[in-house]
Amino acid sequence: MQQIINFVIRNKTSLLFLLLFFVSIALTIQSHSYHKSKFINSANFFTGGIYESASNVSNYFDLKTQNEILVEENNKLRSLILNGIDSMDTSISKIDSTSYNGRYKIQTAKVINNNYTSSKNYLTINKGEKHGVTEDLAVITSKGIVGIIDNTSNGYARVLSILNTKSRINAQLQSSNHIGSLVWNAKSSAMVQLTDISKFAPVKQGDTIVTGGQSSIFPQGIPIGLVEDFILDISGDTYTINVKPFNDMTNLSHTYIIENLDAQEIKQLENPVNE
Repeated sequence: MQQIINFVIRNKTSLLFLLLFFVSIALTIQSHSYHKSKFINSANFFTGGIYESASNVSNYFDLKTQNEILVEENNKLRSLILNGIDSMDTSISKIDSTSYNGRYKIQTAKVINNNYTSSKNYLTINKGEKHGVTEDLAVITSKGIVGIIDNTSNGYARVLSILNTKSRINAQLQSSNHIGSLVWNAKSSAMVQLTDISKFAPVKQGDTIVTGGQSSIFPQGIPIGLVEDFILDISGDTYTINVKPFNDMTNLSHTYIIENLDAQEIKQLENPVNE
């Protein structure tokens, strides 16, 4: 206590000056509206910066939760699109996106393993039989197709990647509806091939390739990629087109599983049991 008193006595002149200085500033601010407004604006800028920084830190640690919310919201919106529900209908918010009366059922899944360096590549996702996942379901991301589920366990599923020489997916030119098969020649993870496209198709570099309408697995019109280049086959009747996928197949995380609720009926119709 004595040290504090000694400090005040030694610096009484400086302390008195600072006290009078702040009093004069306060009186100036209070008596002049211009100075008062400038002070308030400066204070708001300072405190606003602190709040913004604190908010950024909080948001950073909340990114996982926010990403999960966004994925679920995208899942709902994609269901609305695929099932042709009027997005202007105010009753939409009451509909569970996993139980629409439409043709497609969608749920989210996360990639926990991804192979892309061999000729037969697979992914593993964290949804399985207990989540209603079965074989022959489509897997996509918000950018485009990933592959088809070919094996399941109770809690997980294996996906046959489009980067697999066994993969064969119905696809088409978006601009002309010419149908072909999407395959992979195992030469590059950044390129897949669209084969059996008629030589009469108006193909050009930069055209968009989407899933075709002759599949009970993928809905028509799901993005695949862009035409990189193309050549006429030896027969002279069809093109082989190099397609650069919209997805970076070496960097996948959140996915969507699509189930065609009419698939079984379609299969039974197309493959009747021989009596």
